[in-house]
Amino acid sequence: MHDYEAPFKGKRITVLGLGLLGRGVGDVDFLAKCGAEVLVTDKKNGSELAASVEKLKQYSNVQFKLGGHDPEDFKHCDMVLKAAGVRLDSPEVAVARAAGAQVAMSTALFAKYASEAGVKIVGVTGTRGKSTITHMIYHSLIRTNKRTVLGGNVRGLSTLALLPEVKAGDIAVLELDSWQLQGFGELKMSPHIAIFSNLMPDHQNYYKNLDEYFADKANIFRYQKPSDVLVVGQGIEARVRHANPPVEPLVPGTLPADWMLQVPGEHNRHNAALAAAALLSLGLNSEQIRTGLESFEGVEGRLQLVSEKNGVKIYNDNNATTPEATVAALRALGENITLIAGGSEKGLSLEELAGEIKKRVSNLIVLTHPEYKGSVRFIDALKKADVPFAEATSLEGAVQVALATCSKTILFSPAFASFGMFKNEYERNDHFLKIVSQLQ
Repeated sequence: MHDYEAPFKGKRITVLGLGLLGRGVGDVDFLAKCGAEVLVTDKKNGSELAASVEKLKQYSNVQFKLGGHDPEDFKHCDMVLKAAGVRLDSPEVAVARAAGAQVAMSTALFAKYASEAGVKIVGVTGTRGKSTITHMIYHSLIRTNKRTVLGGNVRGLSTLALLPEVKAGDIAVLELDSWQLQGFGELKMSPHIAIFSNLMPDHQNYYKNLDEYFADKANIFRYQKPSDVLVVGQGIEARVRHANPPVEPLVPGTLPADWMLQVPGEHNRHNAALAAAALLSLGLNSEQIRTGLESFEGVEGRLQLVSEKNGVKIYNDNNATTPEATVAALRALGENITLIAGGSEKGLSLEELAGEIKKRVSNLIVLTHPEYKGSVRFIDALKKADVPFAEATSLEGAVQVALATCSKTILFSPAFASFGMFKNEYERNDHFLKIVSQLQ
């Protein structure tokens, strides 16, 4: 890409939130190489962030202020690069704006400069399905030898750091959660091709209501141009139309019945139909789309078949962090399921999940932990629905209890966030995979 360093060279940039997932480290690494003067600040202290800090010590133009935020660091900079988890209404963002500093986010900045260089931006959002749809599109494009990069909400990846890799004519497929879409709103831009799969209650510990959650998500289409494409799921069509999008929403029908996917469940056929509509707009023909979707094997942590031992199939659905996601997994796998679930609170309704468990689950193990308030409320809902369950205080213990059942299907689909027992959902995912890999 032509002169990707120019927007950052010599600029004073305060990075608000380094984090533990690797994206922040990648952002800082990229900015340092571009010649920016970078100050990293995070509420976590140096010992908590030691691994991240160690990777950046080589740069003399990177400084750290950890264990809290100093308002002065947001008054005397050209840009604040905000991490996804930092609220837009935080005091630090308010100070930066009052001082005239630009507030930006990594993925949105990539989209801005990549788009200006002639890259086509494809964005995918939704409460459920966005990871699968994103990877379906990326997989199908790569199979047809189109120059494509994958970014957005991807583990350990700084999307901003992809700028040197892209050039005019390339395609960037971005998974966009509501927080990343705040960055698009700040820049008043939307992807050239936008896919909005669905909207369900989530992150209600962050958003006051569903309307506020939708408002961030709606940035995926709010600033589209007449030549752009908007693909929406049937369940979200009315709400999207009510928001007066700049382009006519395209609402795909069902996937052809003879298209045989490797990923199970009706929800994945819905995901594939949305992906197919986006791929058609990207110039693939029906045969190429079908071949791509039928050869797609799924995404780690999303109804992933990780083991089959002695006739028992073990599925990793770690990324099901809402009750609705676990309901979809249960419906995809049928009945007589042994389910491992539970975690930290998100404040979401549990009645439908309890009812689905009663119909489809033969053995339920609930993960409990002092910080797992979600599990406490989950247990209350199960008792009200007269659903029997066992408890386990560790993931290892839960797997052992599950293996002791007679079920032919073991599903790890938490329905809650991971914080407390684990640092984040990625650590939980890796721990589950390690446990399964060590089974005899």
